[in-house]
Amino acid sequence: MTSLTSQDTFVPGRLQQMSTRIAFFIAGLGIAAWAPLVPYAKARAGLDEGTLGLLLLCLGVGSILAMPMAGILATRFGCRRVATGGTLLICAALPLLATVSSIPALIATLFMFGAGLGTVDSTVNLQAVIVERASGKNMMSGFHGLFSLGGIVGAAGVSALLGLGLSPLGAMLVVVAVLIAALFKCVPHMLPYGSECSGPAFAVPHGIVLFIGGMCFIVFLTEGAALDWSAVFLAQERGIDTAYAGLGYAAFALTMTAGRLMGDRIVRIVGATRIILFGGLLAAAGLFLATFAPSWEAALVGYALVGAGCSNIVPVLYTAVGKQTVMPESIAVPAITTLGYAGILAGPAVIGFVAHASSLSFAFGLMAVLLVAVAIGGKVLRV
Repeated sequence: MTSLTSQDTFVPGRLQQMSTRIAFFIAGLGIAAWAPLVPYAKARAGLDEGTLGLLLLCLGVGSILAMPMAGILATRFGCRRVATGGTLLICAALPLLATVSSIPALIATLFMFGAGLGTVDSTVNLQAVIVERASGKNMMSGFHGLFSLGGIVGAAGVSALLGLGLSPLGAMLVVVAVLIAALFKCVPHMLPYGSECSGPAFAVPHGIVLFIGGMCFIVFLTEGAALDWSAVFLAQERGIDTAYAGLGYAAFALTMTAGRLMGDRIVRIVGATRIILFGGLLAAAGLFLATFAPSWEAALVGYALVGAGCSNIVPVLYTAVGKQTVMPESIAVPAITTLGYAGILAGPAVIGFVAHASSLSFAFGLMAVLLVAVAIGGKVLRV
């Protein structure tokens, strides 16, 4: 059986663009809603930091295993059905994450949650590539901006609900209600197919797809490092109060979200190649500033520059994947999504390993050098 239909009988339009934006918001909201629950899950299960870290890997494993499978399933059943299935997995997992207390139950639930996130993430990026190409316009940055916005709403919203006295389960039921409402709004206009070209069900990424995936890996590696190590760096190296150490990642996330929401217009004016070139250099300069400036205020400015520089690189790379002809997008898009997510997972571990062998400043400096390599890669890629 092949995909349910093809572009010959269904051409994406404004409704599909709207559904893609909502689907990205769903993905961002879903993953961010879990973050405020982590301390509650840790306390319920009586976990130490080491055990919690190992359990959190189950989320990543579930996502990475689901991402390539999502591309195969989308080709067979369409983006609509696969994204719906992934969203329902997320909705089923969130209340369980708010209540389960045994380690085996947490392992199973985190794996299911990760599989749902990976399925949605991979499928909506596949739909975004197809929809953007059909429009003939730059739209990818705006799509990814809705993911970032969903993340902010999810983390802040759940934290606010918990602060108002709602139980973790109550907060998750509110999130699930929002996710279901958003799903009902977007699912009728999701693509009923998952690929516009025929090809094998699976292939190892190669050629230009592997090159683009490597660049995504570095950018997501930087994001993972900022998420998990910026607060430690500011508290340990710059002496900022622990209560305010999270401002580093907040500055990063704020400029990344703003950059993506304005990104489509910026890409049209500047051009995709310059986005990667100047974005990579700006992010590298920001990371050098954050790492080697003597004051924490300058470090916050540095993290903001990193977010601004990185904001539109990945969306532009997804657009490039949609234009290449080496591999079908149903394989290529999940491949670079998987490589990118692996970067987020590997980032904290890589930084920790390098910092243990040398220093945290050296580890961040090395990340800045890798961002310069991304900038050079953009010049070579010429998207």
